[in-house]
Amino acid sequence: MEMQNPAPDGPVLGIETSCDETAVAIYCPRHGLLAHELFSQADLHAAFGGVVPELASRDHLRRLLPLLTQTLTAAGLAGRDLAAVAYTAGPGLIGALLVGATAGVGLAFAWSVPAMPVHHMEAHLLAPLLEDEPPEFPFLALLVSGGHSMLVDVRRFGDYSILGETVDDAAGEAFDKAAKLLGLPYPGGPALAKLAEHGDATRFDLPRPMLRRPGLDFSFSGLKTAVMLAVREQERLGGPGEQDRADLAASFQLAVVDTLVAKAERALTASGRERLVIAGGVGANRLLRERLRESMAARGGRVYYPRIDFCTDNAAMVALAGSLRLRAGKPPSLLVEARPRWPLTDA
Repeated sequence: MEMQNPAPDGPVLGIETSCDETAVAIYCPRHGLLAHELFSQADLHAAFGGVVPELASRDHLRRLLPLLTQTLTAAGLAGRDLAAVAYTAGPGLIGALLVGATAGVGLAFAWSVPAMPVHHMEAHLLAPLLEDEPPEFPFLALLVSGGHSMLVDVRRFGDYSILGETVDDAAGEAFDKAAKLLGLPYPGGPALAKLAEHGDATRFDLPRPMLRRPGLDFSFSGLKTAVMLAVREQERLGGPGEQDRADLAASFQLAVVDTLVAKAERALTASGRERLVIAGGVGANRLLRERLRESMAARGGRVYYPRIDFCTDNAAMVALAGSLRLRAGKPPSLLVEARPRWPLTDA
């Protein structure tokens, strides 16, 4: 197949299917985000208390093409108008990734445009570039989601160093597990944060993992265990009651936020950066945003984050990353790429 010569500043279609959100978006560097559509499978997986990979893949198959049609219609474009098709190639659930990857490559082949495989976490750290006041390179990125917690020194697009990452549970995973221990519905992170609004964050003395050790790595499995032991103690005393659960949720949330803020401050000092980007699902947490805003103001720096809708998985960030890859001359590929594990430094 002979591909047309793409206009580097033309519109790029983005496809996201790495987990339990099916999303399609179109981004153009000249005009910004033209359209984006998303379908969340949260209700589908709620009955199981978490994402069921096979069900996720099947639902992506049902939802993707209708969302594609809606997105093109909303943008007023046809496939021949696109400069490229970008899709999330990893990391993520392999079956879910394959749905988006095969669709992305197939559409690119049909429309004679490049297919751009995108790293999911690279897309997250670039998401604030979609906002009206985007950060300039270089900056430090705190990426916190259900599967990842990492501090990344972002020197320029495509040039990243991992300064610290989780050695066990990611922050978002810890939120979900703690929420399950408290009897909260899936997805647990937002439910726990909402319950925490009514709690006393000082009541339960929970650990701040690895803060007394040097370095920038994270660990949240011990904090999750501390919540489990606190719940068992409340059960022994005849509870936990609603206020006990709220207090424990607030105490847990504060412990996670304290840990993330302290590690981010260490990384800022080590890297000398004055700009901090926070992205990923946990980046929507209000307490974390407030604390980091205060911290950066005290340092004379600034924190950046995407709008709430673009903290969780979405295709707008994928389309943006694909556009940047296209303009940077990154090689396209008509091979279907799906990598359940993919180091960010290899993106």
